[in-house]
Amino acid sequence: MDFLLPPDVQEDRNRFVRFLESHVKPNLHQWYREEAVPRSLIEQMGREEWLGFTLNGGGIEEHGALKQALRSEELAKLSPGVAVVVLVQISLGAKGIWLFGSQDQKRALLEPAARGELLICLGNTEPAAGSDVASIATRAEKVEGGWLLNGTKAYSTNAAMSDHALITAISDPDAPRNRRLSMYAVNLSAEGVKRKKLNKKVWIPSDLTRIQLDNVLVPDEGLVGERGRGLRQVLEIFTNSRLPISAMTLGNAVGAFELGLDHAGKRRAFGSPILDFQSKSFEAADLYSRMEAARLMVYKACWARDQGLDFQLEASMAKYLTVQIAREVSTWAADLFGAASVVQEHPVHKFPMDAWASSLGEGTQDIQKLIIFRGLMHKLAESEASQA
Repeated sequence: MDFLLPPDVQEDRNRFVRFLESHVKPNLHQWYREEAVPRSLIEQMGREEWLGFTLNGGGIEEHGALKQALRSEELAKLSPGVAVVVLVQISLGAKGIWLFGSQDQKRALLEPAARGELLICLGNTEPAAGSDVASIATRAEKVEGGWLLNGTKAYSTNAAMSDHALITAISDPDAPRNRRLSMYAVNLSAEGVKRKKLNKKVWIPSDLTRIQLDNVLVPDEGLVGERGRGLRQVLEIFTNSRLPISAMTLGNAVGAFELGLDHAGKRRAFGSPILDFQSKSFEAADLYSRMEAARLMVYKACWARDQGLDFQLEASMAKYLTVQIAREVSTWAADLFGAASVVQEHPVHKFPMDAWASSLGEGTQDIQKLIIFRGLMHKLAESEASQA
């Protein structure tokens, strides 16, 4: 069992860190002030092949899960809000086409998305349907030559800046619950699409947008995957996306921890640096140990996916553990800065808020515990069957 990162993965991370130093770090203050990430960043990342896929010889190849996780962690150490913009482009939008798109859809959407020329997001959550994905109300009515979509997607990250969205809708209302939904690639400039950017205080500078669909015509070739399999497809997208969001959440924790630890070594209270007090040094030791444990879970989940193994259980455990530690570490770090941490422009302010947001993306903590418990029961049943 080798816990060292493969040399090519380590070199990929080193190159990405240099990219961040040149193209992200100098611009963060402006992006936060404007509360927007420019398309030019995605375009630059596409040119540098940092968007999860490589185009070569007319084909397309997906990058390994571990490579992508390390990039997500490094970016989130600087800004979870910028990291989520990249995550949505790669792991929700492009990934959906990679998993379920036709060859024509891959040429028309995935290839330009990998180059950073086309932005694509996911529209699934609705005002009355979040964790219970099957309860969405958006309708897709079959008409000659395509589908008419009507409904509202409540909270779609990147939807204000994206060109297309993968939209889940009820295509077969009389079918069983798990066969009612289909998935569609919707041009967000189409007639009948309205977008409203929402006012939020997490994952700045990304956008969170409401998508209103009013008799939006999607041609037949806009159906992504199989009719009636939209629920399975979106859940599979979420399972895959739990790997980069776990790494992103770990980066959130690491970024906050490094800020807090540095400050605690410099700030003096009662005549001594804060870190000299045993209570604070013990807290740091505890949090660091648990961050490393969460990191191992993230790496194991990525390893399982890269080996072609079932990774659903590991992905949910990684998501659950990283959210737990990010919540605690970011609050701990903010406390060390005292009143200064409540100022929105302070570097540590974003981390507790963004850790809160991470607990909601790709399934809440309760959803992760439900998946973990089911996975545990399945493993126990397999073990009992093998011993029978």
